[in-house]
Amino acid sequence: MPVPISALPVHAPMTQFAVCCGELVVGGEPLSRLAARVGQTPFYAYDRALIQARVAELRALLPGTVRLHYAMKANPMPALLSWMVGLVDGVDVASAGELKVALEAGASPSSISFAGPGKREAELRQAVAANVLISIESFREVPLLQAMARELGWPARVLVRVNPDFELKHSGLKMGGGARQFGVDVEQVPALLADIGRAGLGFEGFHLYAGSQSLRAQAIAEALQKSYELALRLAAKAPGPIRVVNLGGGLGIPYFPGERHLELAPIGGTLAHLAQRAQTEFPGAALVLELGRYLVGEAGVYVARVIDRKVSRGKVFLVTDGGLHHHLAASGNFGQVLRKNYPVAIGNLMDATARETASVVGPSCSPLDVLADHMNLAVAQPGDLVVVFQSGAYGASASPQNFLAHPACVEVLV
Repeated sequence: MPVPISALPVHAPMTQFAVCCGELVVGGEPLSRLAARVGQTPFYAYDRALIQARVAELRALLPGTVRLHYAMKANPMPALLSWMVGLVDGVDVASAGELKVALEAGASPSSISFAGPGKREAELRQAVAANVLISIESFREVPLLQAMARELGWPARVLVRVNPDFELKHSGLKMGGGARQFGVDVEQVPALLADIGRAGLGFEGFHLYAGSQSLRAQAIAEALQKSYELALRLAAKAPGPIRVVNLGGGLGIPYFPGERHLELAPIGGTLAHLAQRAQTEFPGAALVLELGRYLVGEAGVYVARVIDRKVSRGKVFLVTDGGLHHHLAASGNFGQVLRKNYPVAIGNLMDATARETASVVGPSCSPLDVLADHMNLAVAQPGDLVVVFQSGAYGASASPQNFLAHPACVEVLV
């Protein structure tokens, strides 16, 4: 039996995009015109004005001494990254492949940091050669970096990534506290700092990242405070002056029913307090806020076209030319334990009054290929455009685009 529309859960409003004449407007263009311009569906579209506005919002809130870094794993599209390089203070990469893209996008090596728990020797050598800041996450990396620095003739610039003894509460992804593959356990850091000093590496500071995708401002503020205090405590064992304290980030965006937009004021207040303290406790050092999805996630949409409308035992299925092979996260197969719907709409029927409960599925021969399940949607027909909101992060690059050899999607920055 179909689920009554009135009983369906409600998402946070997706008001970042305008609606004109019944169509969603992305990058200043009505959706149907944008689809014609792109020349195919499915596609991702990222609105540069929304990204710029998000960065400006943060700049207005943050102390001027706090550096804003973009974690490019959230969205490594080259055109988008080139745009971001002009907006932020630095880029954080997680592989030599990302390092190459960041350098080609115009990021200065001095503003690039490289983190990751399993850096290959070749990647470490590339990072040293490029003179970027390397987050050490294992005792193994110290002698390797020492040998590479001698071989190449200049010092390796390093941070110590610390696995703290706390986690970011209410975070979607916990990356600190307990046993983790990320960083070095805080109780082992003094020994690592001594190794770094003996090896003559160019020590610059600490990197802490307690968790990701939190919508609780107080929890984020608490994690930032604890990260700062931990860095201050460890600084007493440091082999050199502290130049950088990367406090991580963790700022989330609302994806699922019942979630609401993050309140920024408590986070800004905490960072202002820490920045003031740092003037005397870390003189000359930069505090870094490292963000990925929060900068780009809400500025992107995934667009697929309805190719068939089917009714099976009273349930409406809108079959599209897109699906999990392009947007694994929206299908629920990128970490969800219990599948929940992303915000979805029929993008060329935004003002339609005729509504129904329908499910949006992809073309794959898999029951997992679901973009929306039992959602309140405008009544759609073949040719209409399905929009998945909150798709600017962990979309195309985080999806199995070769699955079943369906055509690849396109990405555009508008």
